[in-house]
Amino acid sequence: MAAAGLAIGRVLTLLKPEYPDISISKIRFLEAEGLLTPDRAPSGFRRYSKADIERLRYILSAQKNNYLPLKVIRENLELIDQGMEPTPVEPVEPPRAAPPEPAPSLGGQRPPVHLTREELMERSELPEATLIELEWQGIIRPRRGTSYYGWEALTLAVVAVKLMALGIEARQLRVVKAAADREVELIQSSTAGYGRRPEMARQATLEIATYVVQAHAALVQVGLDHA
Repeated sequence: MAAAGLAIGRVLTLLKPEYPDISISKIRFLEAEGLLTPDRAPSGFRRYSKADIERLRYILSAQKNNYLPLKVIRENLELIDQGMEPTPVEPVEPPRAAPPEPAPSLGGQRPPVHLTREELMERSELPEATLIELEWQGIIRPRRGTSYYGWEALTLAVVAVKLMALGIEARQLRVVKAAADREVELIQSSTAGYGRRPEMARQATLEIATYVVQAHAALVQVGLDHA
């Protein structure tokens, strides 16, 4: 069935009703991790066989119903490939993400958060595949120059979990990031004239950023009121 397999868009349509958080980027991530190896048509496009789709369904089910990390899923798939039965795992209740820590004002004292990758996933209960997708999009990043994650990363991870429970996929957060990137550009351009006065530039940046965030929240509310 390799030559007559389904294109990735058809696979997405087929599995979306059962797994609403599936996306093309997630499927390709699983391929990059070696969990899926679809054939290629002469044109170079991926073609997914029935076996590929069942394998993908197993992976998605293990994540959705059992919250298994990719490491365990990979080990189970290796057993299946060898004709062996993976260790059965009982379904578990969906995790309840802890609410985000109170958001401090811009430039205020932030909670001392210094998390490893594993600690970030544990505290936020964000699945590894979703974390990697958010990292690809540049939404969640370690602190500059380190491999540790701070308060902002934890907040974003917890918010992502809560939004997924409401039907908003991780990839859709690109809209939020795009808006934030434009606001950062506005703030930076507004403070570019301070030159060698770093302290004044810092104070102006924090003040402008505070007002921009307030304006953003107000405009979102206005848009919803007039929708």
